[in-house]
Amino acid sequence: ATETASLEEQLQGWGEVILITDKVLRWERAWFPLALMSVVSFSFLMIYYLDPSVLSAVSCFVMFLCLADYLVPALAPRIFGSNKWTTEQQQRFHEICSNLVKSRRRTVGWWKRLFTLKEEKPKMYFMTMLFSLAVVAWIGQQVHNLFLTYLIVSFFLLFPGLNQHGIITKYIGMAKREINKLLKHKENKNE
Repeated sequence: ATETASLEEQLQGWGEVILITDKVLRWERAWFPLALMSVVSFSFLMIYYLDPSVLSAVSCFVMFLCLADYLVPALAPRIFGSNKWTTEQQQRFHEICSNLVKSRRRTVGWWKRLFTLKEEKPKMYFMTMLFSLAVVAWIGQQVHNLFLTYLIVSFFLLFPGLNQHGIITKYIGMAKREINKLLKHKENKNE
């Protein structure tokens, strides 16, 4: 609770922007996924067209973040009007901050489990890391860097909406059923 309150305090100037971003990422309107993918596609096409060096790209990205960090808290109250902040918006903002804290804790938990695995089962850790990194290296070799980054960014931006609308659950359920069918079919052949 204290971490959530601290995060809410830090992001208070971004409240309106975070709520709008949350609505877009959760696809509250039917055209939001199309708009989201259009912006991402246009951004990546511009990067592809301009072909900046890594140093220039990182510099421009950090410069954009600094501008946003300076301008959003100053301009958001003027654009959205701070007197329009309702209890429902405050509750949703609290939920978003709480989810961010939970996500950070899950990430730290997975990181700690990885090091626990390293200490308790070093051979398993070594083989798992070696295999995982080899697969990632192979994928990186087969797919162009910018396109791979585009796919990863697109997935992360579409994930909340896919999850909200039950699409991920639906396809995971379908995959589980198919795997179970294959396993049962294999067991029947073995008998």
